[in-house]
Amino acid sequence: MTYISRPLSPGSEAQSRPSGTRGSGRGKLLAGLVIAGAAASVALLQARPNATPPAAPPPPTVTVGAPLHETVATTTEFLGQFSAVDRVELRAQVGGTLTSIGFKDGQIVHKGDLLFTIDARPYEVKLAEAAAQLQSAQARTVLTGVELWRAAQLRRSDYGSAETVDQRAADQRAAEAATNSAKAAMDDARLDLEFSRVVSPFTGRIGAHQVSAGNLVSGSRAGSSPTTLLATLVSLDPIHLDFDISEADYLAFQRAHPGAITDTPVQVSVGGDGHFSRQGTLDFIDNAMDRGSGTIHARATVPNPDLTLTPGQFARVRVLTGAPEQVLLVPAASLVPDQSRETVMVAAADGTVAQRSVTTGGLHGGLRIVRAGLTPADRVIIDGIALARPGAKVVALPGHIAPDAPADSQ
Repeated sequence: MTYISRPLSPGSEAQSRPSGTRGSGRGKLLAGLVIAGAAASVALLQARPNATPPAAPPPPTVTVGAPLHETVATTTEFLGQFSAVDRVELRAQVGGTLTSIGFKDGQIVHKGDLLFTIDARPYEVKLAEAAAQLQSAQARTVLTGVELWRAAQLRRSDYGSAETVDQRAADQRAAEAATNSAKAAMDDARLDLEFSRVVSPFTGRIGAHQVSAGNLVSGSRAGSSPTTLLATLVSLDPIHLDFDISEADYLAFQRAHPGAITDTPVQVSVGGDGHFSRQGTLDFIDNAMDRGSGTIHARATVPNPDLTLTPGQFARVRVLTGAPEQVLLVPAASLVPDQSRETVMVAAADGTVAQRSVTTGGLHGGLRIVRAGLTPADRVIIDGIALARPGAKVVALPGHIAPDAPADSQ
């Protein structure tokens, strides 16, 4: 058998080459380019041996100040509620038709102002009737007096008897008693007529009227029968502030105020603004502790000339409960809460920040009282606290801590 061999063409030779051969060649080329790039980078770095890393940012700038050192009295704050010194329910004392209302709901009324008018015509009739009865009784008294005089004259001339004189004297005394009874009836009728006009017993703020004009109201001067409630009236100046004192605070208060414990000045803060701008007087402490709550009730009287305080409104009252002591004062904004404690940031002489745990009290002059944890020589960070970190460096600029004016302790 004879074999014939044919030469392969260039295209057929390329087709017979395996496809994996082309992929491996492309990968080798890519690896060579990566190696060449890395070598070029190393050469570039070696060519710049004096290159410096980026500069670190400058330390933050903060403001520091020395805490104030002052003598502050120990005070305790209590939550209280205002109540009216005088509060009345205006009720009808006579019955009849309500004819007019002389105020607007919620306005300030003054003592003697006319508030309600009840139809007075029936009481005018009764007063006229009582006046007529009084005149009749007075006329009878005059007549019995004349009859007694005549009987006495006849007795002197022996034309009359002693019995007649005694009878005429008794008639005169009965007439005088009838006259007094008629006067009392007239006063009673006049009082009913007066009570048909309901006036304000004192100056204060009146509530909403409970009965409209035209309604029939019932009244009783003695309150022995149902009466119609017309409105309520409360006084506003001065006003009471009621609060409760715990047993421990009451003992501290007694130690701070030996002897008389009333007529003690107190300070009042309204609206939660933290400023105790109002003054009052502690004028009442109850005579026994409440066994259930362990507190004793107390009351202060607060002037309210602008009538802005309202019964039922809440306020905080500050009472002196201890002797004065030396404390440090820092801005409240410089305190940093840390879980269950409070801390402040201080800057050392070299600018290093340190965190101090402090024991705080109330406010004095708008500044927070620090009882422990600081010294007068510490430089407290009062501005830029968010930029300070314990152990980090800062640029400390000198500042000044000053109380608000006027200063008020809390």
